[in-house]
Amino acid sequence: MNYYNEIKETLIKNEIYKKVKDYSKNKSDLNTYFEVGRLIVEAQGGEARAKYGNKLIKEYSEKLTKELGKGYDDSNLKRMRQFYLLFQKSGAMRHQSYNLTWTHYRYLLPLNDINAIKYYIKISSLQNLSYRELRERIKSKEYERIGKNIKLEEPKVNNLIKNPILIKVKNKDEKLTEYALHHFILENMEDFLKELGIGFAFIGNEVKIKMGDRYNYIDFLLFNYKFNCFVVIKLKVTELKAEYIGQIAKYINYVDKNIKEVFHEKTVGVIICKKENKYVMEYCTNPNIFTTTYETI
Repeated sequence: MNYYNEIKETLIKNEIYKKVKDYSKNKSDLNTYFEVGRLIVEAQGGEARAKYGNKLIKEYSEKLTKELGKGYDDSNLKRMRQFYLLFQKSGAMRHQSYNLTWTHYRYLLPLNDINAIKYYIKISSLQNLSYRELRERIKSKEYERIGKNIKLEEPKVNNLIKNPILIKVKNKDEKLTEYALHHFILENMEDFLKELGIGFAFIGNEVKIKMGDRYNYIDFLLFNYKFNCFVVIKLKVTELKAEYIGQIAKYINYVDKNIKEVFHEKTVGVIICKKENKYVMEYCTNPNIFTTTYETI
C-alpha cells in the first residue's frame, strides 16, 4: 500500500466534502484526521514503533504542504497520529464528540489523561463551550478541582462542585471579610454559578427567613434544574467549623418545609469556606450537606 497516496486522497476528499456539506464538517474533519492518524501509524510499522517515526511524518508533511497547501505541517500530522492512538483505545469518540471542532481537540490532546479528556468533551458538549472557553476551563484545572473519580454518567450535586472554586475579586492578595466576598460574588454571579457546576440558577441573596421569634439570613439560595432541588449556600472566610454544619442544616430544613414543593427533591446545602476540616465532616450525618473551599483570582 502507498500510505502517502492514501493519506493525500483522504485529506482531499475531506476538503471537497466540507465545501459541499458545511453543516457536518466537524464530523468529517474528525473522521478524516482519525483515519489519517491510523494510516500514519500503519506506515510507521504499528503503534509500538509509531513514536519513533517522526522522520516519515516530516517527509509526508513536506509533500502534503507542497501539494495541498497549509494545514499539514509535521506538528498537525503528529496530532492526528496522537488523536488516533488515544481514541482507538478509549472508544471516547461518541456522538457528543462530534460537537467539538478540531481546534477543541488541539487543546485536549496535550492532556494525555483520557478521563480528563472525556470530562472536557462531555462538559463542552453539554454547555456548548467554544474552544476559547474550553481553553480557559483547562487552564483553571477544572477537572482536577472537580475530582478525578467523577462519574459523569451518574452525576450528583456534590461531585459536580469544584474544589476549590475560583472567585473573582479586585485584589486577590487582600484579606477579605465575608461581606466583601459576598459582594464580589454578586458582581460576578454568572461566573460563580458556572464555577459551582452544571444547572445552577440564582434565586436570591441574604434571603430572610423567620425561625421562631428570630430572623436568619441565607447567604445565597440557588436552584439546580438538573437535579430539581434548591441549594442553600453558606459562605465563610474561615476554616470549616462544626457550628456551620448545624446552621446550614436548619436552613435546609426550613427550605424543605416552607419553600420546596412536593415535586422537588430534598434541598442540598453547600458550605464554602477558606479551609477544609475533614474531622468536622466525619461527624456530619446529613448526606445533603457538602463542603468546598474557595480561592480568589
